[in-house]
Amino acid sequence: MALSLFSGRSKVVNLVLNDHSIRYVELKQKNPAMPHQYGQRYLPPGIISDGKIQDFDTLVNILDECIDDWKIAKREIRFTVPDSLVIIRKVSIPADVKEDEIHGYLYLELGTSIHLPFEDPVFDIITLGVEDQKQEILVFAAPEKYVTEYADLFKSTKLKPIAADISPLAIYRLYHQNDMAWENEVLLSIQFDLDVVSMCVFEEHIPVFMRHIPGDLKENWKVKRGRERGTEQELVYEGEFSELTFQLEDIYRDIAKLMDFYRYSLTHGKNEVTRILVNGDHPMFDRVIMDMKERFEIPVDTLKVIMHGSGQELLPNSFHLALGLGLKEVQ
Repeated sequence: MALSLFSGRSKVVNLVLNDHSIRYVELKQKNPAMPHQYGQRYLPPGIISDGKIQDFDTLVNILDECIDDWKIAKREIRFTVPDSLVIIRKVSIPADVKEDEIHGYLYLELGTSIHLPFEDPVFDIITLGVEDQKQEILVFAAPEKYVTEYADLFKSTKLKPIAADISPLAIYRLYHQNDMAWENEVLLSIQFDLDVVSMCVFEEHIPVFMRHIPGDLKENWKVKRGRERGTEQELVYEGEFSELTFQLEDIYRDIAKLMDFYRYSLTHGKNEVTRILVNGDHPMFDRVIMDMKERFEIPVDTLKVIMHGSGQELLPNSFHLALGLGLKEVQ
């Protein structure tokens, strides 16, 4: 398909859709880049499920309202492919395959020497180097059907999709621009959202492993009037608090298991996670950070971004992903 996962331009609106919300960020183009405008709209249950659009027509109507409210009609946009649709695979190919021939080679080998858990993927790659006459590459892939659905959604509202990205790369871009990266670190980046917790391990700035944990208590969160700038709505928990605590504890255990899997199964004890970066839109985000700092014996960090022209006003953490998406072209 013509829409590459990682191509793009500058001066566009950055949109992030997940199962429960639509968010946008516009950047004030300066170096360093800073957020200028942002907004969000919560979605009724069932419009999007596990990253897949279930009610296209209703979503079009809601997006049309957002476009009017945010004054972004007919703009070019970048968007993120939902984490639940994305996989990362390390693949070995012959060393003599030239860089401009890699995509064609991968398409030819799909289903034979290269296996993905879905047909008709759209993908992009990072080359890792040559060893023993083999070229190592990382493949980022998603089902073309669902990526195209999102592109069609935007086109039907007269927005102009020009680029798609994945959340680990968008967040790492912001992390790196903020000069937070350490030399020789192994970073576990966690996107802790209400509907899914996505984890990605970075080695030397390269994402090498990704895993998702679905959320399962969304029905106990209700939309109420918001109190912060750019957040006219907010989510309030109306279930048993003990259920929420149990859910969070299960997620922390899954995070610990992933770190053990990376250390002992993927690297055979040669490498381990040295730092955790947490971002996300979970309404209990501050509690999550506190819990994780108490549970894990390595640094647990978050991002802090100051709004353009606001003094010390911070961009809410739920918008960091859209901001990182917008930094794609900033050098």
